[in-house]
Amino acid sequence: MALASALPGAGISLLFLWTGDYTPKVQWTLTVVIVSVCLGFAFALRERVVLPLQTLSNLLAALGEGDFSIRARGARGGDPLGEVMIEVNALVETLRHQRLDALEATTLLRKVMAEIDVAVFTFDEQQELKFVNRAGTRLLNRPAERLLGHDAGAIGLSECLTGEAPRVINTAFPGGVGRWEIRRSLFRQGGRPHELLVVSDLSQPLREEERQAWQRLIRVIGHEMNNSLAPIKSIAGSLATIIDRDPPPDDWREDVQRGLSVIASRSEALSRFMSAYARLARLPPPRLGPLEVGAFVDRVATLEKAHHIQVIPGPPLTVHGDGDQLEQLFINLIRNAVDAARETGGEVRVGWRRMPGSSPALLELWVEDDGPGLSNTGNLFVPFFTTKPGGSGIGLVLSRQIAEAHGGALVLENRDDGRGCRAILRIPLHPAAARELPALAEARG
Repeated sequence: MALASALPGAGISLLFLWTGDYTPKVQWTLTVVIVSVCLGFAFALRERVVLPLQTLSNLLAALGEGDFSIRARGARGGDPLGEVMIEVNALVETLRHQRLDALEATTLLRKVMAEIDVAVFTFDEQQELKFVNRAGTRLLNRPAERLLGHDAGAIGLSECLTGEAPRVINTAFPGGVGRWEIRRSLFRQGGRPHELLVVSDLSQPLREEERQAWQRLIRVIGHEMNNSLAPIKSIAGSLATIIDRDPPPDDWREDVQRGLSVIASRSEALSRFMSAYARLARLPPPRLGPLEVGAFVDRVATLEKAHHIQVIPGPPLTVHGDGDQLEQLFINLIRNAVDAARETGGEVRVGWRRMPGSSPALLELWVEDDGPGLSNTGNLFVPFFTTKPGGSGIGLVLSRQIAEAHGGALVLENRDDGRGCRAILRIPLHPAAARELPALAEARG
C-alpha cells in the first residue's frame, strides 16, 4: 500500500523524465533516485508498522497459551504502536501476578480441603462427582481415582443430594456408621451449575458432649444427694443408738421426733431437687403464635406487685413466639432484677426495640436494675447454682433454654453506664427464623 501510494507521483515523474528532452545520464540518475526513495520509504514504513504488529500478535498468542514471561522490546512513548506495546506489557505483568495469586490460593484451598476432617464432594449438573477430598475418600472407603466421574447413585450419595439441607441423618457409609450432618450449596464453575456436598461426622463430638453432660449431671446430683443423705445417715445411726439403749433415756421420744423431722425435711428437699431437675429436662417445644410486644411487656410488669417497674415504651412490634414460655422467662428476669434492686433501693426498668441492621429481624427485650451488679458471671447458667437464699438455681437455665428454643439468645452483663445489671433477650421477629435454629438443635440433640 505504501508503494501504491507513491506510484502515481513516481509514474508521472518518470513519464515526464523519459519523454522530455533530457540526456540519458540525467534520466537514469533521476530514475534511480526516484525508485530508491520510494522503495526506501516503503520498507521503512513496513519496519515501523508491520513488525510491531507481528510482535504484538506473537505476544497475544503467548498470553492465549498462558505464557506470561514474554515482553515486547523497543516499546517507547510518543508512538501510537509504542504506547500499545507499553500497555500490553503492563497487562502481561498484571495477569502474571493475578495468575500467581490464583495458583497460591488454589494450592492453599486444596491443602485445606485435604487436611480438614470433613468430607467434601462436588457434583456437576448430571450428578457426576468432580472433586472429593481425603476425608471423602475415607468416608466411602475408596480411592479418589475410583470415585471421580461416577454418578452419586453409584457411590452411595444419592440420598445426600435429595431432601432438606441442612439436616442430620443416621446411616452407614463404607467408612463409618453414625450420625451425619448433611449440608449442600450451589455454585457455578465454567459457566455450569455445580453442587457442593459437605458431610460432617457428629458422632464423636456428640459422644464427647454427652460424656461431659453425664459428668456434670452426676457431679450435681451426687453433690445434692450427699448433702441430703449424709445427715439422714448420721441421724438414722443416732436414732438406732437411742432405741437400742436399755432402759431408753427419758427424752428419747423428743430426740426421735427431732431426728425424724430432720430426715423428713432433707427428704423433702431432695424430692424438690429431683422435681426441679425433671422440670429442667422436660421443657416442651414452643408453640409459636403472634404476640404483641407492648401489651406483653405491660402485662408481665404489672404482675410484680412488690416493686414498681418502669416500662420504657418501644416501637409497635409483633413477635411470633410461645406466650406462656416467654412470659415465664420475662418473669424470671424481672424477679431477679427486683431482688437485686432491693439491696440498694434502686429501680428496675424494662423496654424493647428492633435491633438495627440485623438479619433476620430481631426483637431485643431488656431488663436493667440499679442493684450491686454481677460478681460471678461464669456460673450464671450452671444448673442449681444460685447466690440467693432459698433459690433453686434453675430460673436462668430455663430462661436461656426458652430463648434458644425460640431461635434467640439471652445475655446477662453488668451495665457500663452505671451500677447494676442488664439482661438482654434477642429473638427473631419472623416465624421462619424462629423455627430454624430450634429445629436444627432438636435434630442434633
